[in-house]
Amino acid sequence: MTDSSTSVMADEKKTIESAIFQRLGRVIDPELGRSITDLKMITGVEATLRTEDSGYTLPVQAAEGERIYDVTITVELTVAGCPLTERILNDITAAVTTYPGAMLIPKVSVSSMSQEKLTGLVAELKAARRQNPFSNSHSKTKIFAVVSGKGGVGKSSVSANLAATLAALGYDTAAIDADIYGFSLPNLFGVRSQPTNLDGMLMPVTAWGVKLMSIGMFAGTDKAILWRGPRLQRSLQQFLSDVWWGTPDVLVLDLAPGTGDMAISVAQMLPNAELIVVTTPQPSASEIAVRAGLISLQLPGHVRGVVENMSWYEHGGERLHIFGEGGGERVAQKLTDSVGYEVPLLGQLPLETEIRTDAEAGRPAVLREDGSLDDSEIARTFTNIATHLMA
Repeated sequence: MTDSSTSVMADEKKTIESAIFQRLGRVIDPELGRSITDLKMITGVEATLRTEDSGYTLPVQAAEGERIYDVTITVELTVAGCPLTERILNDITAAVTTYPGAMLIPKVSVSSMSQEKLTGLVAELKAARRQNPFSNSHSKTKIFAVVSGKGGVGKSSVSANLAATLAALGYDTAAIDADIYGFSLPNLFGVRSQPTNLDGMLMPVTAWGVKLMSIGMFAGTDKAILWRGPRLQRSLQQFLSDVWWGTPDVLVLDLAPGTGDMAISVAQMLPNAELIVVTTPQPSASEIAVRAGLISLQLPGHVRGVVENMSWYEHGGERLHIFGEGGGERVAQKLTDSVGYEVPLLGQLPLETEIRTDAEAGRPAVLREDGSLDDSEIARTFTNIATHLMA
């Protein structure tokens, strides 16, 4: 081999290594929402030319005269046993094998970061986040706090299906189960795992496209939470500040029923949050639901609309109004009169057995098993609600 050809091959090797590193910059860590090169997870890219006399069998799909390189990618994941390792490695492989200039055979070597490197990365991420990222004046995240005057009206079901719908529509969606005493989002999304602890910073659990955080992921579904007001406030502060949310398009909060400590904490920490009031048709529920919306008169916040749940049950083609009629309209009108701006009735949801069975199976009722939006009436209603909220 001449010096000239050796030089050409050396230049080609450098070009490939540089190009692959740039392509890996498009691979995003699903939990942190940043490229794996920015996160310093790629510690080496080395291309080695395959030759006939090197002992390798050339791939049958190689074109005649096409150069073939083995490309060794050295990856350091943030933690050992990262649950999204396979997804990251698949994305790395795709970045290598779709390189147009030559046939590249990827070989990925995986390890985890040293404690020193991980500590430095977490410090950098925390500095970039600057405490509660959603109260930042530059935050573009829409925040919807789902509230109700009383329990049992389906507030958590509305929260879960709204978040799942937003995610299915393509929005980067986060959800916080702020109902500390009656947490239910883990069950509604089928979550059985705990968040990954990244050296003191938590990664939200992603289910059905939604980034989730709930005290139920730590306490277990069979535990009772006995906390006073100050500890409730600290729990919300930790959910906002000690969790790496990235920059979601929308955040849905499932609040406890009524107008207690958590509602006040949300108003203080997230003054840009908009309220979605959930009620059922009967007067006893709708009258109490108005009070939940009226907290906007005493605290920061804007009432975005009302959702009426359990509006009817369909039997034999006939709609049976088991809980009466008009509750959602009454709440919307009373809030409009009280707050001085229009509070619309965003939608009415039927009473359906499928909502319960899907929830028990750990899947929001608006989704099919493959995660796409269903074509049911409830899915169409939530799609209309989500579209209106994000308009």
